[in-house]
Amino acid sequence: VQLQASGGGLVQDGGSLRLSCAASGGTFSSYAMGWFRQAPGKERNFVAVINWSGDTTIYAESVKGRFTISRDNAKNTVYLQMNSLKAEDTALYYCAADKYGVVAAESTRPGEYDYWGQGTQVTVSS
Repeated sequence: VQLQASGGGLVQDGGSLRLSCAASGGTFSSYAMGWFRQAPGKERNFVAVINWSGDTTIYAESVKGRFTISRDNAKNTVYLQMNSLKAEDTALYYCAADKYGVVAAESTRPGEYDYWGQGTQVTVSS
């Protein structure tokens, strides 16, 4: 399975971006898909996850109400709509696939994921 993240860029404080992650190979529609982010010098942190069918999601407290994760299984793509961006959202954003497919508390841990994309940089200027 290959994951290709895109959509990052430079945006002003309060702005919006939509990240995409396109999957190839494997069976995308059976995977749970997550987004994580990593700022320089810091560990990789959970952002959001969506289950295989798209009807269950979990968000990090820091992004609740501002970010929305969604998926289109026909296009093998997962999205992260990011609104009201803040400087502290600046990071390299990674998408990841979990073959298990079901969202649970463990879905917030990087170790639960089987495949990772290369990351797309999001920079929010204040």
